[in-house]
Amino acid sequence: MGGVQVRHGQVTWHELMTDDPAAAQAFYAAVFGWRFDPGAVGGRSYDVIIAGDVPVGGMLGLDPAMQQRGARPVWAAYAAVDDLEEAGRSVRAGGGQVLMAGLAIPGMGALALAADPEGAPFYVMGYENGPPSAPSPFPPLPGHCAWNELAAQDPDRALAFYGELLGWRQEGEMPMGEHGSYRFVHHDDRMIGAVMPTGDTGMAPGWTFYFVVADIDAGAAEVRAGGGTVLHDPVEIPGGDFSVSALDPQGATFGLVGPRRT
Repeated sequence: MGGVQVRHGQVTWHELMTDDPAAAQAFYAAVFGWRFDPGAVGGRSYDVIIAGDVPVGGMLGLDPAMQQRGARPVWAAYAAVDDLEEAGRSVRAGGGQVLMAGLAIPGMGALALAADPEGAPFYVMGYENGPPSAPSPFPPLPGHCAWNELAAQDPDRALAFYGELLGWRQEGEMPMGEHGSYRFVHHDDRMIGAVMPTGDTGMAPGWTFYFVVADIDAGAAEVRAGGGTVLHDPVEIPGGDFSVSALDPQGATFGLVGPRRT
């Protein structure tokens, strides 16, 4: 619904870019119970992801030309900005790249696809009439994104980059032993995610977005049944829930978070 007010730096939308939208839809419908409203943007398939009755993201089909330019299945988030041109300058000044600019969605606003200094993709968007739905409730409901996690080779630089661009700030951290610290990221009065070091884990820099499930073990089982890969057993997190990182059948990284029922 248009007219929803957003603030600079607010995460408003999550998008899957994939080379097989039909297969991805079947997979995520089983894991998260999502429905999809089919559509198109700029001649490419673009399906809105619906959790319950709420639009929470989109699915963009990668065409052959995009894949030839190096595009691969990946999740990316949208962050609202007050001034899109200034955001582009901030991205470049901070060592990132603007990959695509001048993209407009009639009645909603204009956007740019960018990459941070380590190549993690994300969108910035200047909204005219607000996003298509209100911000996700807190605590998040099943199917909604609960956590935005960035793995970075240089967490200090990443925090400085997103802080300058979006006004995000670190408040608190959790020691990870020899791997460094898991550093919590806040926007306004809410903790929205964290930055963690890749260290010597072999992990590639990039974003992982964790979506809520009603039962973490059942969710992990659905990932495996659908041809995805569960990267580790459920890990207990502060507050009593559990998290799992996974790959979908096309290779995009994502996460699940929820309670353990058994």
